[in-house]
Amino acid sequence: QGQLVESGGGLVQPGGSLRLSCAASGFALDTYALCWFRQAPGKERERVSCISKGDSTFYADFARDRFAISRDNAKNTVYLQMGNLQPEDTAVYTCAARGRYPTTVLVFPEEYDFWGQGTQVTVSS
Repeated sequence: QGQLVESGGGLVQPGGSLRLSCAASGFALDTYALCWFRQAPGKERERVSCISKGDSTFYADFARDRFAISRDNAKNTVYLQMGNLQPEDTAVYTCAARGRYPTTVLVFPEEYDFWGQGTQVTVSS
């Protein structure tokens, strides 16, 4: 049974950085596309960034130039490096893996095979 586990969240001051990790077990993450999502209290879930099997990437407008997604296939892990964090980035960040059309960075409708449990990111002074 495949599983995704996020880590790396926490409390950070405005302008600070965090690196989130999404570690897979039970399946080879490098054969999947993976996306990071976030959901703030009272708001809808939104897509943050995605990486395809071939390492094509997508960033939401708010993430471009501040966040970077990457893979370490040897560790079966995908990372989200986040910089210049602001209070509006406060949310639960969740990763999801998609086996359907993995070489395409975005596919609609979105159907993910595995979801993590989420990690809280809080940006506050």
